[in-house]
Amino acid sequence: MSNGPRAQNGPPQASPQARGQRPGQRRRQAADEAARNAARNAAEDAAAETAVETGAETAAETAAETAAGPAGRRAGPARKPLQLSEPAAGPAPRIQPVIRPDQAPDHPPNRQAPDVQAPGVQAPGVQAPGVQAPNPQVPGPQKPGPQKTGPQKTGPQTPGPQADGPAVRKPAGPMRMRRRHLGLIVSFLLLVALPFALITGYLWLVAEDRYSSVTGFTVRQEEGGAATELLGGLTQLTGGSASADGNILYEFIRSQSLVRSVNAQVGMDAHFAEYWSSDPVFALWPDPSIEDLEWYWHRVVRVNFDSGSGLIELRVLAFEPDVAQAIASEILARSQDMINALNEQAREDAMRYARADLEEALSRLKTAREALTSFRTRTQIVDPEADIQGRMGVMNNLQQQLAEALIEYDLLRETTNDGDPRVTQARRRIEVIRERIVDERQSFAADDPGTSSRNEDYPSLIAEYEGLVVDREYAEETYRAALTAVDLARAKANRQSRYLATFIEPTLAEDAEYPQRLTISGLALVFLLMGWSVMMLIYYSIRDRA
Repeated sequence: MSNGPRAQNGPPQASPQARGQRPGQRRRQAADEAARNAARNAAEDAAAETAVETGAETAAETAAETAAGPAGRRAGPARKPLQLSEPAAGPAPRIQPVIRPDQAPDHPPNRQAPDVQAPGVQAPGVQAPGVQAPNPQVPGPQKPGPQKTGPQKTGPQTPGPQADGPAVRKPAGPMRMRRRHLGLIVSFLLLVALPFALITGYLWLVAEDRYSSVTGFTVRQEEGGAATELLGGLTQLTGGSASADGNILYEFIRSQSLVRSVNAQVGMDAHFAEYWSSDPVFALWPDPSIEDLEWYWHRVVRVNFDSGSGLIELRVLAFEPDVAQAIASEILARSQDMINALNEQAREDAMRYARADLEEALSRLKTAREALTSFRTRTQIVDPEADIQGRMGVMNNLQQQLAEALIEYDLLRETTNDGDPRVTQARRRIEVIRERIVDERQSFAADDPGTSSRNEDYPSLIAEYEGLVVDREYAEETYRAALTAVDLARAKANRQSRYLATFIEPTLAEDAEYPQRLTISGLALVFLLMGWSVMMLIYYSIRDRA
């Protein structure tokens, strides 16, 4: 939109203010306007040289508005270069523009000055006589201060004489399609649109429906024990915990042995290879090896294990709901067998260790008793303690007889003389008793030829006997503890310490839930866009630095 009224047909009419101005004032106004246009164009040149190609046009317009100042921003976009129409009569004088210091353009001095209007020359935007007025043009920059109002008339722009001074640059034209724009479009089509179309087309048009069967179970262990566990302080012979059993079961479900067992019962390879021709992405190729079947097993059998609670949730995918349920049931049965095998192995280990301890204790007890029997046979002493008590009884009896013989001898000395035969007999009796006492005392610490072929002394026999008795008593206590352990292991074996608790039976699907077409399509689009954006950023970073 223009700042003044639309131009009318007919000869140009000057406003009262314009008619009252002198030719010198009009020339100064034209020179000021030319200086402003030169400064704006110089700013556009500087912005166009430093701006990136994709934003060069916007940067040039911003720089032009900045150079024009508030008046230029109020006036709107820059005008086209000033052109002079044909002179009405005679040659037009060339006028040197007058530029004030504060409006000096920042450009090389070798540029040509814009066309300025001289006296007698028709100004641009003024309609020549007999020419139809075109549409109003966009107003150019205006000088700050009070604006001069008056009718503005336009006419055909014809080249005319140009004055010396800086040339006015044409404004930036509309954006055109460049090669880099075409490259972006082609790369987007090849890296994003085409793969996304292929993925969504395959999911919705080619992929076969798959059904899922869900089951859930956990490994439970008995809490508390039998009364026999209090005997001997033997507890937790089977060992382990529910969490550890859950980890074992989780690894067992993902193992190759379970894959082989389930395949032998259900025939998974034949079922999944049947759809290879119609759905090669989600099906299994024909004649797979056990390694290929194990790799595909991890795609169709999804195990979710919560290590905190020990719960295991199993989801099996198949092209038919009956096959999915059969695979889930077979996995559940094989898991139960594995838990029972763990129980059997734990019971067998407990019984085996208990039996081994019992056999060792029994052998030790036999050895101790055989050693004691050999001692009694060799020494001919059944019980050295009882034997020594008997010997001490003999000593006590001899001591008593000696005392009686001494009393009798003293009485005879008082009533008879020394030559009496009774005195001689009493004296002889005393000597015999004393010799016997000495012999008995020596038998306790000296060799006893009558009781041992090796002439062992009696204290050594007693020490040997006491050692044999201690060995026998220890062997008897060990044997009793081994018997208790065997009883405890037998009690453990009579009941099941671990069992598989199923809280979700294998389900039979009615609707196909897989493949999840919307989810896969959305994720594919997101990742394709991210990959393409990263590639473009890297490419243009390298290009700008180069």
